[in-house]
Amino acid sequence: MRVLYFTRSYTAHDHRFLAKLAQTGNEIGYLRLLPPSGADDPHALPDGIRRLELGNSSREIAWWDYPRLVRAVRHALRTFEPQVVHAGPVQDCAFLAAWAGANPLVTMSWGSDILTAARRGPGRVTARYALSRTTVFVCDCQAVRQAAVTLGAPAERVVVFPWGVDLKHFSPGDGSGLRRRLGWEHTFVVLSTRSWEPSYGMGTLVAGFVRAAAQVPSLRLMILGSGSQGPQLRRLLAQAGMSERVHFAGSVVLEDLPTYYRAADLYLTASRSDGSSVSLLEAMACGLPAVVSDIPGNREWVSTDMNGWRFMPGRPDELANGLRAALAARESLPEMGQRARSIAEARADWDRNFPRLLGAYRMAADVRGPR
Repeated sequence: MRVLYFTRSYTAHDHRFLAKLAQTGNEIGYLRLLPPSGADDPHALPDGIRRLELGNSSREIAWWDYPRLVRAVRHALRTFEPQVVHAGPVQDCAFLAAWAGANPLVTMSWGSDILTAARRGPGRVTARYALSRTTVFVCDCQAVRQAAVTLGAPAERVVVFPWGVDLKHFSPGDGSGLRRRLGWEHTFVVLSTRSWEPSYGMGTLVAGFVRAAAQVPSLRLMILGSGSQGPQLRRLLAQAGMSERVHFAGSVVLEDLPTYYRAADLYLTASRSDGSSVSLLEAMACGLPAVVSDIPGNREWVSTDMNGWRFMPGRPDELANGLRAALAARESLPEMGQRARSIAEARADWDRNFPRLLGAYRMAADVRGPR
């Protein structure tokens, strides 16, 4: 089967999908909407993937660019002659593919494109257009499925599967070496791995940590990654006198990520919108209980007092209460972490879940056309 994989850029998630697709024996074409930038994933395009050029040189796309881009997508379709087009996120790649007449079209949601961008305005209009011309819709959780069906996705042709993680790479282990290097052997370590952006609630996360840490001298925070809110977050911590209790690890390569999960006692995310968060699944696979924002995607993975705690998004006081609850249940955390790992093994195995995407392609090829 010839499959055209049309995506916005080339993230670590794109690399994972393309690397797996390259192993399937199918002929895979790769088309990206945005030109490369320094933020792209450093991995090279997997062997066996055919790169197609869109010819777009701008990372800022205005409405008047869309007719030109549609013509470019049509040229790629004529050049590659795919039997299935896989496109996402919904508002840009799937929308362009639908406008260009891609058929059959497998639209893959990236979570926030449906849960946030499609709530109102142009994002809702473009989502409804793309979904009305979608043959098969693919998403990573029931919350996205329900929202997409409401917007017009074909309910009888929706394939749901968490993207999952490599359970061998992300597994419980000893992280004491990192704690020793930080001088945190006898502390309670909380880990955040999300980008420092408003959509991930990083202001709420830092404010909640500050409130809890003011009462708990042993509380520590490790923050991975970077983002536009960096100066603001550092300033908040400095004003609270908490800078010495936070470790900014920066960008961490995939090979080293498990070390940070294993060095933590608890995973923390304050995201305002998520499907099945891969970061959360990585933490669970490493045996970490979690304190998470109470949003639909997280409810599918974290149950209070079972493998973590939930708090209302945007409420640092409730986040602080969640941290205090975890500290109060410190003796139970290993057992909760074992439950988290068991859930990951049952539902978040990347190797076991990926074939569902191939099933979506076969379904689309059989239907060949919108509903």
